Amino acid sequence: MNPTEKALWFVESHLPDAISLDNVAASSGVSRFHVTRAFSAATGRSVMGYMRARRLSEAARKLAGGASDILAVALDAGYGSHEAFTRAFRDQFGTTPELVRAGGSTQNLDLVEPILMDSSVLTALEPPRFETSRAFLIAGLGERYSCATSAGIPKLWQRFGPYIGNIPGEVPGVAYGVCTNADDAGNFDYVAGVEVSEFSDLPKDFCRVRVPAQKYAVFAHREHISTIRRTVNTIWNRWLPASGHEIADAPDFERYGPEFDPRSGNGGLEIWVPIKG
Repeated sequence: MNPTEKALWFVESHLPDAISLDNVAASSGVSRFHVTRAFSAATGRSVMGYMRARRLSEAARKLAGGASDILAVALDAGYGSHEAFTRAFRDQFGTTPELVRAGGSTQNLDLVEPILMDSSVLTALEPPRFETSRAFLIAGLGERYSCATSAGIPKLWQRFGPYIGNIPGEVPGVAYGVCTNADDAGNFDYVAGVEVSEFSDLPKDFCRVRVPAQKYAVFAHREHISTIRRTVNTIWNRWLPASGHEIADAPDFERYGPEFDPRSGNGGLEIWVPIKG
């Protein structure tokens, strides 16, 4: 089983229990950071967000079935008070526990069912090469994304496109999509940028990232850009667990060389994953 499959099993088999991301990571045999990235790559959700949605979905079923004590349902779902449960329930479903119990149905609720892992991985991942990157500077436009909003990254690139070739200190020919500052909830900062020689004289709204000297496993993605998630999923859920390598605390990034055509999405790119060693 890969880390995501182990995490899914652990969450589903401990749904009523007070479990943390540390517990999920330990059950998967990888770090918190690794399980967070692997899970989001495979499912499009964060681990803890999935667990919360599953607990609330099961609570909704109990309420629709006529549960007499809403507080007991709240406690079973991991909430310490009626108020906290109601807030989370409303955020998830747009209605209150009382209304669901009174209506006796979950028909209009967007329940989150157990994820059945599909095998959306590459049957043959091209072996990576290993490089020790020099330290360099990236500047560009950035946004903070979650698993649910990361589909907006192409729009960020669309906004950044007109700047390319006109940035002070720009090193021409290569663009980078850099992921940094990931948290346990699956949120991360993504910067669409280029290498620059220095950070002075940049546009006010630009983000700046210092990429340290670091060892990387470098993977080629030769298909259309739209299929990149399959490659990322394969790296995090298949290659890394079997490789014996550990993830390093450094940015990971996509490298778009001159062969990549941003208009068509063809030409291929590289995925650089930081590893210890």
